Amino acid sequence: MSATRFTKDHEWVRQEGDLVVIGITDYAQSQLGDVVYVELPELGRKVAQGKEAAVVESAKAASEVYAPVSGEVVAVNDAIVEDPAKVNADAMGEGWFLKLRFADPKELDALMDQAAYDAFVAEHR
Repeated sequence: MSATRFTKDHEWVRQEGDLVVIGITDYAQSQLGDVVYVELPELGRKVAQGKEAAVVESAKAASEVYAPVSGEVVAVNDAIVEDPAKVNADAMGEGWFLKLRFADPKELDALMDQAAYDAFVAEHR
């Protein structure tokens, strides 16, 4: 399994073979509060890096989830649609949102690693 990368919008992406798994960070879910609704894209949908890929709603706010990389949606996590609290319980694991067959592996290079993301969060608190 390769390293997890992060965006400034608090999404994470992890490469698994020719696919990537995408979700929101633990920091993002903690800022949202209790997640009450998740809207995921249809299978086969093409998403572009930096564009909306999903929606997450909490008691506090609704937020777009942006695609960290471009690609085609090949799987969605129906478990978080049925039980949105999974996003709060395990944002970086069972609370994943979607999997993409990504178009350009070089897009991962522009994203932050764990240390850079931790520093980014610390300076924006």
